[in-house]
Amino acid sequence: RMFPNPEPPPETVSINKAINTQEVAVKEKHARTCILGTHHEKGAQTFWSVVNRLPLSSNAVLCWKFCHVFHKLLRDGHPNVLKDSLRYRNELSDMSRMWGHLSEGYGQLCSIYLKLLRTKMEYHTKNPRFPGNLQMSDRQLDEAGESDVNNFFQLTVEMFDYLECELNLFQTVFNSLDMSRSVSVTTAGQCRLAPLIQVILDCSHLYDYTVKLLFKLHSCLPADTLQGHRDRFMEQFTKLKDLFYRSSNLQYFKRLIQIPQLPENPPNFLRASALSEHISPVVVIPAESSSPDSEPVLEKDDLMDMDASQQNLFDNKFDDIFGSSFSSDPFNFNSQNGVNKDEKDHLIERLYREISGLKAQLENMKTESQRVVLQLKGRISELEAELAEQQHLRQQAADDCEFLRAELDELRRQREDTEKAQRSLSEIERKAQANEQRYSKLKEKYSELVQNHADLLRKNAEVTKQVSMARQAQVDLEREKKELEDSLERISDQGQRKSEANWAAQITELEKERDSLVSGAAHREEELSALQKELQDTQLKLASTEESMCQLVKDQRKMLLVGSRKAAEQVIQDALNQLEEPPLISCAGSADHLLSAVMSISSCIEQLDKSWRQYLACPEDISGLLHSITLLAHLSSDAIAHGATTSLRAPPEPADSLTEACKQYGRETLTYLASLEEEGTLENADSTAMRNCLSKIKAIGEELLPRGLDIKQEELGDLVDKEMAATSAAIATATARIEEMLSKSRAGDTGVKLEVNERILGSCTGLMQAIQVLIVASKDLQREIVESGRGTASPKEFYAKNSRWTEGLISASKAVGWGATVMVDAADLVVQGRGKFEELMVCSHEIAASTAQLVAASKVKADKDSPNLAQLQQASRGVNQATASVVASTISGKSQIEETDNMDFSSMTLTQIKRQEMDSQVRVLELENELQKERQKLGELRKKHYELAGVAEGWEEGTEASPPTLQEAVTEKE
Repeated sequence: RMFPNPEPPPETVSINKAINTQEVAVKEKHARTCILGTHHEKGAQTFWSVVNRLPLSSNAVLCWKFCHVFHKLLRDGHPNVLKDSLRYRNELSDMSRMWGHLSEGYGQLCSIYLKLLRTKMEYHTKNPRFPGNLQMSDRQLDEAGESDVNNFFQLTVEMFDYLECELNLFQTVFNSLDMSRSVSVTTAGQCRLAPLIQVILDCSHLYDYTVKLLFKLHSCLPADTLQGHRDRFMEQFTKLKDLFYRSSNLQYFKRLIQIPQLPENPPNFLRASALSEHISPVVVIPAESSSPDSEPVLEKDDLMDMDASQQNLFDNKFDDIFGSSFSSDPFNFNSQNGVNKDEKDHLIERLYREISGLKAQLENMKTESQRVVLQLKGRISELEAELAEQQHLRQQAADDCEFLRAELDELRRQREDTEKAQRSLSEIERKAQANEQRYSKLKEKYSELVQNHADLLRKNAEVTKQVSMARQAQVDLEREKKELEDSLERISDQGQRKSEANWAAQITELEKERDSLVSGAAHREEELSALQKELQDTQLKLASTEESMCQLVKDQRKMLLVGSRKAAEQVIQDALNQLEEPPLISCAGSADHLLSAVMSISSCIEQLDKSWRQYLACPEDISGLLHSITLLAHLSSDAIAHGATTSLRAPPEPADSLTEACKQYGRETLTYLASLEEEGTLENADSTAMRNCLSKIKAIGEELLPRGLDIKQEELGDLVDKEMAATSAAIATATARIEEMLSKSRAGDTGVKLEVNERILGSCTGLMQAIQVLIVASKDLQREIVESGRGTASPKEFYAKNSRWTEGLISASKAVGWGATVMVDAADLVVQGRGKFEELMVCSHEIAASTAQLVAASKVKADKDSPNLAQLQQASRGVNQATASVVASTISGKSQIEETDNMDFSSMTLTQIKRQEMDSQVRVLELENELQKERQKLGELRKKHYELAGVAEGWEEGTEASPPTLQEAVTEKE
């Protein structure tokens, strides 16, 4: 041959030598060459190009050694080995299932090993922060979980699955060996045991990370939630401890690896301080020269090089003794003729012996140096382990110190708050006690004054009566005096005609009587003067007492008014504080409750203004004013609370406006209450600002009211017929639009796109026809229900009587018509190439759910043996089948469109592909985040829709005509 074939690269040769059919362990130098090759080419293309030509599916030993080499590449090779190997995941799974059918030899071993490799690839793909050899620091482990307890929880579960596969392979290999013999010294046994070195390295790291993550989870979650984690860890801990112990007793592993021993008892995760007692297991691998796999394999070139070096060494030694010219002198006939041959032979033998001795010394020195190196490396590993443990303990102590410092600060702050609260409470109690004592004294003084006032009133009445009697007696005395004088005059006149003898005695007697009457009158006048003086003193005392009582009553009224106003202000201020920090969960409060509270407040404000005018006109009437102030405070507090709960359930913009309006109303109410003072006037106590705030709250509340609550019951019958007719018209319009779109598609599209559009539009037409049949059946069943249940009443009266059932029918009909319109719009966009197939599938599911609601609302009052009911249920099943056809045709069309859009990367460079790969990863993360947010939004929308539907249709009243529940709708749909 003039042009011989070029020699293959060393990586290809090493791969073929490492993965062969001989039942011996993979040599370390071949595996090392494969690993270096991946770093040289920054990938595993060469490895897979060679492996794809090997008959892995027909030779179990070949497949077992491939798994061993591939495992080492995933651990120690270039990071791109994982990316280059992801495309072969399905082939590895198929090969694992194929080898799983063999129950003897290497069949089960290969199956389990391939499952482990696939699990490792999936784990590192899902968690790219973890390197292939799983070596990470505690800080990197925290960053992998992104400081989120949910991520740590999921990461622990994935580590459990990963470790379970490792332990399964460990146990299966041990079960396949005959431990009654020294299998670890045979080549067949070493072939099976060699991959377990990689498994031991993985298990030590996974065990360490699992312990740390479990301690972190127990510090954030309750112990009952992590009971399953602890049970699974106990099971794996027992298995791993037993397997480590059994492996450390094998002679094969004693020369290659130092296997750590797990503690006697597992960690106690319920005690946080137990983390400081945890020691990370460290696997020590001695120098590679001590491994049998790393013994030099002398090839032909290596032997030639060694012979040449020995020959050069001998020549140099000979020249040093005899000189370089001695052997090359052409005139040295003695050496040419064999003279001194014996001396040369002796010298050569002596030199050979010296060389042998030097070689032995060199070997001894190498052995001793290797032993020393091994000891030093072991000591270094021990010191590194101790250093890591000390660093861990130091970090743990620092974390505990920081945690305790934070707890201490929190306790100090709580103690200061408690002291402040106690001081304020003591001050409040002292003031309350002082006010109570003052009130008691005032009450006693008031009672005493009332009693004195009553006594004085009684005494005044008696004195007045006595004065009246004295005046009457004086009048009688003057009248008697006058009569006596008249009698004396008459007697004197008569005395002239009679004799003085006869009348002298009578005159003397009358004069005596007159003198006695005059003295009696004088005495009466003295008593009258004393009584008048006493009456004046009593009136003065009564006037001063009445003035004191009026002042006391005025002070008491003022105290009552101030106390009532402060209590009202405190109630409103508490409501405003709750508005600033609303509760996380609100079980009561809606727009209608808010409007009811606003109306009550308006009437209360009018009553309060009226009571304030009455109080200014007549301060004695204060009871009405106090009652109005208390009622206004409680109604305002309820309105603010309803506003807070309503804003939680409202959209963001109206919610913010409602919250601000409630705050403004609270502030205006506090201002209004502050203007209610004893010396105030009507101009100071102006309620116009409060009324304006109430008007604003009422307007926002009316906007948040659910639609459909203002329909009169007598209009429900006509509205049912209108909605059913509108739904039928919407279905007919949708069918016509679909036919029009189908005609346009046939005229403008060709090939796969025309086929996909025809299939989708055809299935949509079938769905519309099925819905039309369902609506007709629903009308027949409703007509039967009305005819059988109304008696002598008209259909409108029957609908009005069963208003809740009627509103359910109206809502279901609207939902069906709306769903049909939206689905036609989505289909139009899909046919034009500007829509999404997913929108069409979602619209189909929405129509199915709406028709299920219509069926459930129609049959809620129907007789179970009614033929119209059976026809309605048959139509419902037809709608479900048509919906399934729409979804199936949409999925099929989507897959056909995607197959025609295959991606071509043949013209892209490595840098462009890397750039596209990074962009794709960023897009994947963005889409996953958007998917999570959209799912949360969908859940909230469904919840809000269900609540609004319940409020609008009165589902909460629980009447017999209430619309179907979600479970009923789902059951009907199924």
